[in-house]
Amino acid sequence: MSTFERFLSAWVAACIVVGIALGHFLPGVFHAVAAAEVAKVNLPVAVLIWLMIIPMLMKIDFAAPGQVRRHWRGIGVTLFVNWAVKPFSMALLGWLFIGGLFRPWLPADQIDSYIAGLILLAAAPCTAMVFVWSNLSKGEPHFTLSQVALNDLIMVVAFAPLVGLLLGLSAISVPWATLLLSVGLYIVVPVLIAQALRRWLLAAGGNARLTATLARLGPAGLVALLATLVLLFGFQGEQILRQPLVIALLAVPILIQVYFNAALAYLLNRAVGEAHCVAGPSALIGASNFFELAVAAAISLFGFESGAALATVVGVLIEVPVMLSVVHIVNRTRGWYEVRA
Repeated sequence: MSTFERFLSAWVAACIVVGIALGHFLPGVFHAVAAAEVAKVNLPVAVLIWLMIIPMLMKIDFAAPGQVRRHWRGIGVTLFVNWAVKPFSMALLGWLFIGGLFRPWLPADQIDSYIAGLILLAAAPCTAMVFVWSNLSKGEPHFTLSQVALNDLIMVVAFAPLVGLLLGLSAISVPWATLLLSVGLYIVVPVLIAQALRRWLLAAGGNARLTATLARLGPAGLVALLATLVLLFGFQGEQILRQPLVIALLAVPILIQVYFNAALAYLLNRAVGEAHCVAGPSALIGASNFFELAVAAAISLFGFESGAALATVVGVLIEVPVMLSVVHIVNRTRGWYEVRA
C-alpha cells in the first residue's frame, strides 16, 4: 500500500477544507462546472469518474470466475452478504438512524436524499481497494480475484434493479432513465474500455507491461477522486458549514454496516469450514464499497448539491481507517478462527 493510499483519509479531509473554501470564495466557477452537462450527466465529473474507475477495472481478469469451484463456499458466503444482506441492512439502518433517530438534527428536505446515498453506497461491492485489504490480511489472491470479477459481472445487471427496488421501498422517486444511463456510463462502458486496454497491454508486453501501466495510472485515479471531492464539497460547503454535525451522523450507519457485514461474512466462513485465507478477504469484500461508482451515481441521479452525494462522500472519508481496523481484527483473530471444535 503506497504512502499516498495509506493517507487517503487525510487527503480527503484536505479536499473537504479546500472544496468548502473554494465554493465559498469562487461560487461562479462551481456553478459553471455544474452547468456543463448533457442528459443530466455532468461532463467534467464523468471524465474524472472514468479516470478513477478504468484503472481499477483494468486489474480485474474476467476469466477469473472460472476458478470459483476452488473456493465455492467462500464465494457463496460473500455473494450472500454482498447482494442479499448489505444493501438491505444499509437501507434498514438508513431508515432507523437517518429517517428516525437523527431526523431532528438533519435538514428535513434532505432526509430521503441521505438515505438514497447510503443505499447507493451499499449496493456496489468494492473492487480495486479489496486487493490491498486482501494482501494485508494474507488473503488467498485467486479467491480475491475470482470474487471481485464475479461481483463486477453481477453489478452490470443487478445494480440498477437493486437500487431501484430499495429506493422504491424508501418511497424515493426513482429516475429510471438517469439510473440506467449511469449504469451504462459508469459500469458497462468503463468495463469494456478497461478490458480492451488490458488485452492490448497483455498482447503488447505481457504482465510486465500491464503492471507498469497500472502503476503509472494508479495515482491518476486517486487524484481524480480527490478532484471530484473538491467539486462536491464546493457545492456542499455552505450546507456543511451550517450543519457540521451532518457528516458525523451520516457516518454512524456506515460504520455499523461495515462491522456488521464484515463480522457476518467472517463467522459464516468459519461455520462452513472455509480457510482463514479465504475468510479474511471475504469479510473485507463483504464490508467495503465501490465508493467511486456510488459517488458517480449519486451525482447523476440527484445532483452535486444533494444529500445523496454528501452521504457517498462520507463513505470515502472513513473507508481507509475503517477497513484497516477490519484487517487488524481479521489478523488478530486468526488463532481463534483456526481452532476447530
